[in-house]
Amino acid sequence: MVELARIWMRPLEEAIPLVAEVVGWEHVEAAQKAGKGIVFLTPHLGCFEITAQYLSSFGDITVLYRAPKSAVAQELILTGRKRAQLHLAPADLSGVRALIKALKKGEMVGMLPDQAPKTGEGAWLKFFGRYAYTMTLAARLTETGAASLLTWGERLPGGRGYRVHFQPPTNPLTGATVDRAQQINLEIETLIRQCPTQYLWGYNRYKRPAGADAPPAE
Repeated sequence: MVELARIWMRPLEEAIPLVAEVVGWEHVEAAQKAGKGIVFLTPHLGCFEITAQYLSSFGDITVLYRAPKSAVAQELILTGRKRAQLHLAPADLSGVRALIKALKKGEMVGMLPDQAPKTGEGAWLKFFGRYAYTMTLAARLTETGAASLLTWGERLPGGRGYRVHFQPPTNPLTGATVDRAQQINLEIETLIRQCPTQYLWGYNRYKRPAGADAPPAE
C-alpha cells in the first residue's frame, strides 16, 4: 500500500523518475519502428504498477483491470492509475474490444497474464508443475500480429526506485490459443526465477473459480 501511494498519489512527472534504470528498451523501439502494437505481459513480479505508468510517458497504453466490488476501491484505482495516455479497460467484453482496437492502431496494451480468470475465461494449464486456471485472453492477443514483450519492475534495495525490464519471449509464441497460454506460463516461470523473492507468492494462483470444472489429476 505504501508503494501504491508513492506511485498513484503523485503527478506522472514525479512518478516516472522512480524508474532508475531500464533494461531491454531496444525491444520496445524495434516493435514501434516496425509499426506494430505491443502486448506487454506483466506478471505479479516486482512492482507491476510502475510499468504501465512508465510506458504511458511514451505513448498511449490501454491496461486491462478487474473492477473491485468496493466503490471506494474502484474510485481509488481510477484516480490513481489513469493518466493522460494510460487508459483502463474493464475485464469484460467491452474491455477486450478496447484492447484489440488499441493494437490495431499500433498502440500498447498491458495485462497481468498470471491473474486467475473467471469461469469460462481460462483453461487448466501447468504453472510450476501444478495445474493453474490460466487466462487465455493474453494468448489471444498475441495472435493479432502484435509484438509480445514480458516486462516487470524490479524493486531496487534501499528504496532507490525500480529497474524496469523488457524482454521478448525466450521462444516465439506459436500454435493454438491454449498452446500459447501454456507457453506464456512457462515464460512467466522464467521471469520469476530471475528474482523469486519479488514474486507475489501470496496471490492464490491455484484457486478454482466458482463453477469451474476440477483441474486434471496431477
